Amino acid sequence: MIKDIKTALLLFLVLAVMTGLIYPLTMTGIGQVVFPHQANGSLIRQHGRVVGSSLIGQYFREPQYFWSRPSATSPVPYNGAGSGASNLGPNNPVLAQHVAARIKALKAADPAEKGPVPVDLVTSSASGLDPDISIAAALYQIPRIARASGMDVATLRHLVQQYTTEPLLSFIGEPVVNVVKLNLALHERYVATPQVPGSSAPEPKS
Repeated sequence: MIKDIKTALLLFLVLAVMTGLIYPLTMTGIGQVVFPHQANGSLIRQHGRVVGSSLIGQYFREPQYFWSRPSATSPVPYNGAGSGASNLGPNNPVLAQHVAARIKALKAADPAEKGPVPVDLVTSSASGLDPDISIAAALYQIPRIARASGMDVATLRHLVQQYTTEPLLSFIGEPVVNVVKLNLALHERYVATPQVPGSSAPEPKS
């Protein structure tokens, strides 16, 4: 019996070292060498400082920026420490109220837009942190942004195209637009302040 206990303890120690020390250190080392950007959180740096992550959305409500899809995290939107969905089912009247309120806010921000609102602009993702929206959701917002910033519609469409990620292997998933990266490019390349309608467009930064 003592021999069996010694064998069990030895096996426990060996497995503890292998799975609790050697394996995680090895995987961490491989990640830092092969995929350093992803292993460190896919951080986005601008002018030498971290301004976000390409994996976590951010809250935008200024009319001259693209708006992300809603976030259900608490106590603040896109709270990485509280990732989760609203858990409201399709027949839940609360979900219908939230969707109706979001549609109303989008229409109020752009009364001239009469087309249907893309579904991802009024519903949150399962994680509550999704940084991406569909191409349709990005294009839907362009008229509002063009009027608020004075930027050219064709330029905004080109920016959307630049920050569109195609499906994996061209068929797994759908094309998506990273709102965080897109808005950073928008802010970096142009004077990101609302313009008086009819005024000249802001000059690109050099």
